[in-house]
Parts: sequence; C-alpha cells; structure tokens
Amino acid sequence: MTEWKTYKIGDLCDTISDTYKGCADEVALINTSDVLEGKCLNHTKEPNRNLKGQFKKTFKKYDILYSEIRPANKRFAYIDFDATNYIASTKLMVLRHNEKIEPLYLYYILQSQGVIDELQMLAESRSGTFPQITYSELSRLEVKLPNRVIQKQILGILGAIDDKIENNRRINANLESQAQALYKQWFVDFEFPNEDGKPYKSSGGKMVDSELGLIPEGWSVGDIYKYVNVVYGAPYKSVLFNERKDGNPLIRIRDLKTFSPQYYTQEILPNTEFINAGDVVAGMDAEFVPCLWMGEKGVLNQRCCKFVGKQDSISNYYVMFLVKPELEFVQSYKTGTTVSHLGKADIDKFVVVHPPFAVIEKFSKTADALLNNKIKLAKENITLATLRDTLLPKLMNGEIKL
Repeated sequence: MTEWKTYKIGDLCDTISDTYKGCADEVALINTSDVLEGKCLNHTKEPNRNLKGQFKKTFKKYDILYSEIRPANKRFAYIDFDATNYIASTKLMVLRHNEKIEPLYLYYILQSQGVIDELQMLAESRSGTFPQITYSELSRLEVKLPNRVIQKQILGILGAIDDKIENNRRINANLESQAQALYKQWFVDFEFPNEDGKPYKSSGGKMVDSELGLIPEGWSVGDIYKYVNVVYGAPYKSVLFNERKDGNPLIRIRDLKTFSPQYYTQEILPNTEFINAGDVVAGMDAEFVPCLWMGEKGVLNQRCCKFVGKQDSISNYYVMFLVKPELEFVQSYKTGTTVSHLGKADIDKFVVVHPPFAVIEKFSKTADALLNNKIKLAKENITLATLRDTLLPKLMNGEIKL
C-alpha cells in the first residue's frame, strides 16, 4: 500500500466561515434540520430581511455541510448544486476540500460509520447541553488516503451504487405521483369510471350536496373510522435503545424521512405495533406528514401512529391520500404553538368523504400494483445501501485492491 498515506482530516480540508454579504431579494436558509444523510432538504427561498442571527455562512458547490451537534444523527450534506444565495447556520461547519482529495471522496470519509462513531464519542465526552463537536476535534482524526487516481476509481464503484439507489428513488417518486393523480381523479374530481366505464362527473353523473360540498349520489360524509383504523406507538424509553442493531428497529419520528432507524430494541412492550414496508405512518409532534414506510420491519415508538385500512383490499395509498389533507389541516391551526402536537381528539374530528366500498376496491387494485413496485425497489435500495456501506471502509482502507 505504498500509494496510500495517513493524513489528518485537517490536512485535507479547511473550515470556511465566510459571512454572506449578498443583496439578493430572496435567499435559502439552511439549518441543521435541513441537511440529512448527504442531502440538502431545503431549497425554498424567502425574503432577505430580518434574518435570524445564526444564518451567516456562505458555501458553494462541492462543499460539505456538517452539523456540530450529535454526529450520529447524520445531519450533513454534500453540496452538488449551485449554492448562490444560500446561507448556512453557524451550527453547520462548512468544509472545503484541498488539492489532496476529491471533494466527494472527502464526503465519503466524513459520512463513514467509523468516523461518525468516533465523532459521536467525542461529542458525548464533552460537557454541555448537547453532544457537540468542533472542527478542531474533527481535524485531528486520522485517515488513510490514496492518490487522486485511485480515489476516482473508488468513487466510480461507490458512485455506481449510489446512482442506482437514486434512480430507484426517482422511480418510486414517480410511482407515488401516479397513485396520487389517480386518487385525485377518482376521489377529488369524482371522475372515477361509472358502470359504462366513462368518467362519472363529466359524463353527467348526479352530484348531491354535503357538508364538504358536492359529492356523487350514493356517497356520504363522516369520520375516517368507516374504512380506517388508527394505532399508536408504544412508550419505549431511551434505556431500551441500542445502536448495536440488536433486536428490532425502533421507528421514531425522525426516522420517517430516512427510513433508516438509528436505534434498536430487544424488548417488546405490550401493545407494540409492528411496521412493515408499505404501511402508512405519521409523526404526532411538529410535522404530521403521513408517509409510506419504506424501511425494514420494526416497532413503532410513541408519538408516531399508523393508519390501517379496515379491509386488506383497501390500498395503503388510498389510506394515505385520505388522511393527508386532514393532517395538513390540523397542522395549519397548530402552527402557533412552540411545538405542535397531534392527538387522538384531533384525529376523531377528521371529516372525509365515504365512497362506496366497491369504488375503493377498484382503485386499490391499480394503486397496489404501483405500491408493490415501490416496495420492491425500496427493498433493493436497502440491499444496495448495505453493500455500499460494507464496501466503503474496505475500499477506503485499501483492503480491496483495485
């Protein structure tokens, strides 16, 4: 391994603290919550005035944003876009590579589990409100590094896996868009096929008044419980958590965006609800956004809930699109609180349209075909991510010869 050398991370990058001095009318503000597992989640621009004091740092394409707080939460992002008029929080380190290393290779080092574990240990050893790291601590970590030719070869292998994962994600997003468009056509625009196969409303189907406006004749309005049950997570306390992957994945609110639980539990509490790929789950604190769980089977922690069709023939896509606007409505009138909470009393007040069961079943046959494809690709992504994470340390330590 003569072509490999040992460096400190501080030898490979600099921390950048350039203050934003632009005068754009609108800017994108990036906080620690806006970066996750390599992605920048927020690209929304807002007026460039009266900005909160923590938004100061500029960054650019190929930089890495890395949270100083709780490294194990994986709040970091590789910037692969033009970041003009983006401003980062001072709680995010802006790391910029130098001539010794490819920028993406630096990112793979910093997101590797070994580095994350070491940083988390350092963070927890410090006194303070939150487990926190500094650039000084990060810069002292030692890593093995090949020349840039070998770096590019390694990136080619890892990049091919990540490209396949990203392509599967795009396909899955398209599948969900198709299901949502079909739901809107049938249950919002009321253009479901009538007995003649023609769109109900536009072909003259009779509409009647209801408390939610005009609905097809024979349909009704009521709570969600006619077709949907709601089950709630169990109160797993942190003493039952482990990061060794012992037992069952413990699904918390923060895991609903990544489908990658950080904690596991060996104990199964009474009334525990298991979650499988394709189930409809939602957080009950801060953001009540329902999603189809696309991770491995796990147990549902408290402050999460699961929406389940009362019959197996009801597609989870129908369930999700039915409850989503109701959850958004609750969110809209609770935004004034410091941390908004969703409770059973809120769910009990949901008012929805009740189609005939036969219409739901017909929709569900098409929707489930889309859902099954989505689940298949999501499981493939779990396998690919496991392969990448297994190869990554071996490639980056020179254990695998290229």
